[in-house]
Amino acid sequence: MGDGQVAGSTTQAGSGLVLTVLASSQFLMTLDSSVMNVSMATVAEDVGTSITGIQTAITLYTLVMATLMITGSKVGSMMGRRRAFALGLVIYGAGSLTTALAPNLAVLLIGWSFLEGVGAALIMPAIVALVATNFPAQKRPAAYGLVAAAGAMAVAVGPLIGGAATTFASWRYVFVGEVVIVVLILLVLSKVVDVPPSKSRLDYVGSILSVVGLGMIVFGVLRSSEWGWVQAKPDGPQLVGLSPVVWLLIVGLLVVYGFLRWEGRLAAAGKEPLLDPAMLRNRELSGGLSMFFAQFLVQAGVFFAVPLFLSVVLELSALETGVRILPLSAALVLAAIGIPKLLPTANPRRVVRVGLLVMIFGILMLVAGMDPGANAAVVMIPMLFMGFGLGCLSSQLGAVTVSAVPDDRSTEVGGLQNTATNLGASLGTALIGSVLIATLTTSAIVGIENNPAVPVSVQQQASTDMASGVPFLSTTQLRSALSDAGVDESTADAIVNVNEDARLDALRVAFAVAALLAIAALFPTARIPRVAIGDKRATS
Repeated sequence: MGDGQVAGSTTQAGSGLVLTVLASSQFLMTLDSSVMNVSMATVAEDVGTSITGIQTAITLYTLVMATLMITGSKVGSMMGRRRAFALGLVIYGAGSLTTALAPNLAVLLIGWSFLEGVGAALIMPAIVALVATNFPAQKRPAAYGLVAAAGAMAVAVGPLIGGAATTFASWRYVFVGEVVIVVLILLVLSKVVDVPPSKSRLDYVGSILSVVGLGMIVFGVLRSSEWGWVQAKPDGPQLVGLSPVVWLLIVGLLVVYGFLRWEGRLAAAGKEPLLDPAMLRNRELSGGLSMFFAQFLVQAGVFFAVPLFLSVVLELSALETGVRILPLSAALVLAAIGIPKLLPTANPRRVVRVGLLVMIFGILMLVAGMDPGANAAVVMIPMLFMGFGLGCLSSQLGAVTVSAVPDDRSTEVGGLQNTATNLGASLGTALIGSVLIATLTTSAIVGIENNPAVPVSVQQQASTDMASGVPFLSTTQLRSALSDAGVDESTADAIVNVNEDARLDALRVAFAVAALLAIAALFPTARIPRVAIGDKRATS
């Protein structure tokens, strides 16, 4: 029985259950970080560490997951997609249980950062391959759309779930809930059709090179906000007079180049590489991967800045912040599912371009909305536009990348796709974060120096203290800090006003940069096919 026959029978027999299994798994993989981000202070107190310790755990989780994606995809091909998926779920569930019971940071790092990261590296490439196996070409855009929407929803509702759990019970219940979901998925996993494993060997040299190269790049990007991109921050480490970040990026890129050369050499010799470099020369595949990278670059940047506006500028709770972001999830799901259903023969390139243009419009609305009188309602309409735009991309990109190669290579595509999304998300958060803090620092220093209500002695002290970067503080936090420092009330009022203006300047610039990144993403859309995936398969 061929892949097409298998997919067709599965679709008729239980496609809803299969899709629920795969979408639920994608939701789990991306839920953790967004939950942790709003619960960091509580988690740090519970496990006896600092905020820096929890940030390290978040960094390592992303690092482990991103670096092992390509190797995990190959292991999936060797084991069989469903078996790799099941193994990944077991490892991920063990990590979630360990995290839920973690008494200290060391156990938290083992459970969340390592075990969950390894599990995700097996699960996420397998999801891409299992969609290709279980759904015929004409139904894949809708299936990939829902799976992608589930991941984006996890980012959007994570603060809501994390805030509710932390406020009314404990953050640990989130991870207990993940264990329950893992068990439920394992119980029905037999309904998901698999393809027999391929007879192949793991390229250990290539695996090591990919892990080291990607690891250095991702780690450098994740540390950029603390260490500086090129010039080392005053309180950060230095290496040969520069920030370690630039050296990590340089060496990491060289190792990745060596990895591609090694893989090309194996392919030319007739041996089996971890990744065939010829795949990257495929126009449709490279176009789809570029768009995945761009989507998550912009998405992560906007998701970084919008909660700052809601939780810091407006001082909303985690629950209130999550509620304000929910319109994005609703619009995303409707677009991701509705476009393939209502317009099954739509031009993928046109849908992607429309999605990007809608996202750009939504982000520009955020730029225009950052003024002193802004309230939470300012984000609602932009979130709807962002959600619809992301839904347009989600409805097409998964099917575009997988359809660019034979179905038996879908696991490798899954590894590449998830590597691109992790790199995009890491870089988007780091880049927008750097722009935001740099703008905030410049604006705050200039504002204080030019404000006659601030004494010269305070201006000089503030300029010195803020040279290494101004923290993004709420008005309440800043007033408390100024009071503790013994600053008189009139001077404190002037500094608070400067901070309020500087925060809005920083957010305005950050959103403008996100809009520029989304505009730049329009250029590689020329590599996206014009013909709907199902139509192309039907006529080939």
